Amino acid sequence: MSHPTTRILAMLELLQAHHRMSGPELARRLEVDERTVRRYAARLDDLGVPVLAERGRHGGYRLMPGYKLPPLMLTDDEATAVVLGLLTGRRVGLPGQATESALAKVQRVLPAALRDRVQALQDTLGFTLAARDAAAPATEALLTLAAATREHRRVRLRYRSWSGDTSERDLDPYGLVFHSGRWYVTGHDHRSGETRTFRVDRVDSAEPRPATFDTPAGLDPVQHVTRSLARVPYAHEVEVLLETTLTEARRRVPASVATLTETGGGVLLSTRAEHLDGMARILAGLGWPFTVRRPDALRDHVRDLARTLQEQADRCEV
Repeated sequence: MSHPTTRILAMLELLQAHHRMSGPELARRLEVDERTVRRYAARLDDLGVPVLAERGRHGGYRLMPGYKLPPLMLTDDEATAVVLGLLTGRRVGLPGQATESALAKVQRVLPAALRDRVQALQDTLGFTLAARDAAAPATEALLTLAAATREHRRVRLRYRSWSGDTSERDLDPYGLVFHSGRWYVTGHDHRSGETRTFRVDRVDSAEPRPATFDTPAGLDPVQHVTRSLARVPYAHEVEVLLETTLTEARRRVPASVATLTETGGGVLLSTRAEHLDGMARILAGLGWPFTVRRPDALRDHVRDLARTLQEQADRCEV
């Protein structure tokens, strides 16, 4: 990094990547003295890049808030990483329209040789993970909830239920969670007085309120969301004792599917199911001995599955 222009561009990249950097830290990273850092900051300002110098013990350098930087300068490795990230994000269920437009913009500004190589990667890349249809939330609602979560600020939600009914409620957001192609927010719902989980794509609007809150100690938003999904009020409450260890059960049964509790006889699986025939197939596929505690109707579906499998085993080609 011997040429001054190279160091000036390196300083711009550092300020892009960090909210604020001290003079000594910039000097160390650029391998110059602090007086030279001040000259570089002035040079960037002359070029139309507003660098703010903050004096004092905790001073430093930062870019002016809201300033629109020129197009990012990406190395071949960085550009490839961005494209791969967007391709993967589209596959796992991130909002499709924004992902597609961002991918198109990045590809347009790539040098011709690199663009052709990246396009070859895009054309030949395969995924073992099936594509998901994303339930894309409104960007404004998502960003508002993220800021409110970080600032511990209450929000007023206008929310649509699965049936289309609209309600307004005040929420103390504890965290945002992305799970299986959907965005969720979990927090204290003042309308119900409970900690609830809401799908962000059903949030029509989110408005910050003056009130603030404290997040309960030890609360894990990811764990709360997965447990909430396991308790979705389907038609049947199911309890089955699995003859295995808790460690093994957790490897096969996601937290969003069921609650697992270690007991003297093994692991108690608690969940809800809309169709008991599907639950019977899940239990058979786990491969462990099990005892149905409830509902009794599940036993009949397990017997039906056993008879069907026996019939399939007895079949032979004619």
